[in-house]
Amino acid sequence: MKLRITHETRFDYASPVQLAHHMSCLHPVDTPRQRVLAHALHIDPQPACCHEAVDLYGNLRCRFSLQAPHRALTVTASSLVCTQTPPPDGTHTIAWEAVRERLRYHAGARYEPAAEFRFASALIRPDATLADYAAPSFAPGTPLLAAARDLMHRIHAEFRYEPQSTAVDTPVLQALAWRRGVCQDFAQVFIGSLRSLGLAARYVSGYLLTQPPPGQPRLRGADASHAWAQVWLPGPADTEAGGGWYDLDPTNDRAGWGTPGEDYVRLAIGRDYAEVSPLRGVIHGGDRHTLAVAVTVEPVEDDAG
Repeated sequence: MKLRITHETRFDYASPVQLAHHMSCLHPVDTPRQRVLAHALHIDPQPACCHEAVDLYGNLRCRFSLQAPHRALTVTASSLVCTQTPPPDGTHTIAWEAVRERLRYHAGARYEPAAEFRFASALIRPDATLADYAAPSFAPGTPLLAAARDLMHRIHAEFRYEPQSTAVDTPVLQALAWRRGVCQDFAQVFIGSLRSLGLAARYVSGYLLTQPPPGQPRLRGADASHAWAQVWLPGPADTEAGGGWYDLDPTNDRAGWGTPGEDYVRLAIGRDYAEVSPLRGVIHGGDRHTLAVAVTVEPVEDDAG
């Protein structure tokens, strides 16, 4: 599937900003399940300097500086991405306790890079309450893939999707207690539950193609960025059904190796939302500000380029 994504972010400031330094994370990356055909980032006003680099996790970030007074900032990312459906799940029978043991430190053992995703991050801290919530899905001897999928099903069934009910910094335990939130909360409760059991899980930011109601046109700017999770299963990374990172989306109850589906586009991976927020920065001046975000995800016919 070929998808075109337009993500526009606009800040309007009550008074002029004298100096600003920003970092965006709006460039999709190539993966075994998606290929970036084109990408452009437009910044208004034009920055004094702009630099793109790859971070520790392979995400593409753009750092830019505005050194002249301005009362508004608009950042528009336009991307064209070709996506694929995930391969069959295959048979993955290793018990979750065995995976936990492999991720623990053992003197003289080979270092497993996925182990860093077991630990606390800025927004997700392992907690006994999260472990208790996950426990019904993780009976002794249950294969990790089956247990993770069951936990995904439970969060999807037990939590209510409620826009604007939480904020980007809402604690995971609060979202768990409320049993409601948005995709960020669903993903972070899932990740926190796995980490609380000693397993490796990470946060994925991206987009999801949505379908308008029957008979209605697709509205530009009416979509939103999306978030889901990945859990690590041991095995050869080059044989996807044998091991690696498996994607799970508790918000929509969908999962698969490398992507939950061909209607998903991955932007970035990190330990939580704070590491992959679309745009962040520091400013001098500006006072109060308003923020407006418009996202459009639309399919593109092959002959449309």
